[in-house]
Amino acid sequence: MTADTRPLNSWLVKSVLAAGLIIAGNIVATSSILAQEVNVLSHRQPFLIEPLFEAFEAETGIKVNTVFAEVGLVERLAREGRNSPADLIFTVDISRLEEAFRAGVTQPVTSPVLEAAIPVQFRGLNNHWWGLTTRARVIYAAKDRVEPGEITSYEDLADPKWQGRICTRSGSHVYQIGLLSAMIAHRGEEFSRQWLAAVKSNLARRPQGNDRAQVRAVSEGVCDISLGNSYYYGQMLDDPDQRDWALAVNVLFPSLGDTGTHVNVSGMALTLSAPNRDNAIRLMEFLAGDQAQQLYAEDNYEYPIKAGVPWASLLTGLGEFTADDIDLALVAANADAAQRLVNEIGYDE
Repeated sequence: MTADTRPLNSWLVKSVLAAGLIIAGNIVATSSILAQEVNVLSHRQPFLIEPLFEAFEAETGIKVNTVFAEVGLVERLAREGRNSPADLIFTVDISRLEEAFRAGVTQPVTSPVLEAAIPVQFRGLNNHWWGLTTRARVIYAAKDRVEPGEITSYEDLADPKWQGRICTRSGSHVYQIGLLSAMIAHRGEEFSRQWLAAVKSNLARRPQGNDRAQVRAVSEGVCDISLGNSYYYGQMLDDPDQRDWALAVNVLFPSLGDTGTHVNVSGMALTLSAPNRDNAIRLMEFLAGDQAQQLYAEDNYEYPIKAGVPWASLLTGLGEFTADDIDLALVAANADAAQRLVNEIGYDE
């Protein structure tokens, strides 16, 4: 299965119809004669999810058609409305899942299978979205310049001793906003403002690049510590050009106050249109099952959301940690406030 390349498949036909490029024709009539399929709009890179869809196709015979959309996924669904050919959306970060819900482009799903597999804090209001995997927002610390125990919390990053020693990506990126939103939820907006301002004063350089670029900067001595998602560690080890970056750091699981390490999700939601609704729910249930959760763990170095599914050996080697168990919908509710703080203190300037 190759994303977005099948010649004139039904996904393309329905997309053209939804865009109004074919005036004649009937969406309902067209979809009624289609083969068994499910159409996915994804923020996630195709190589991360194709193995999962291939396993689903092999088990069920249902074809998965995928379109990758780096930006504008919700806007596209809103524009197409009930004529959208998309059945499911896949994305990362709680704020993006909540954005889709608030835009009215999703619908609730009732499924005992999903409810048994996915903890309630990783579901949207009325089950409008469902988490698939979790990832921790960790600290990458230089092995030769940061002593064990020097950092145990995100709050420690505000200590003046780290002045000129921290690297991060843009404060406006969804991963950074997610952490700041969680801090606001736990510690309040004024505390979070002071913390963010202190972290800014400790930066070694202007925020730039992605999470891996920060680890590279640590390995090259530009800074001593950085923030990043946990799964990047395994991905860097798998890349011969980046392996040395990963080997130069320790992975730390800081606490947020007394709650534990901030975690975010990758997740899925059934679209409001969902012309292949039953097949889409079947795919959702498959992805919450043991086989798919194991594939996520082994291939992408993400933490399975279903209890009892083994972690990838690399993640096990990094050690156990206590995850913040706050309802992620409460975190997402602070995203606007978090972005406002980033702008007010000029974090990226």
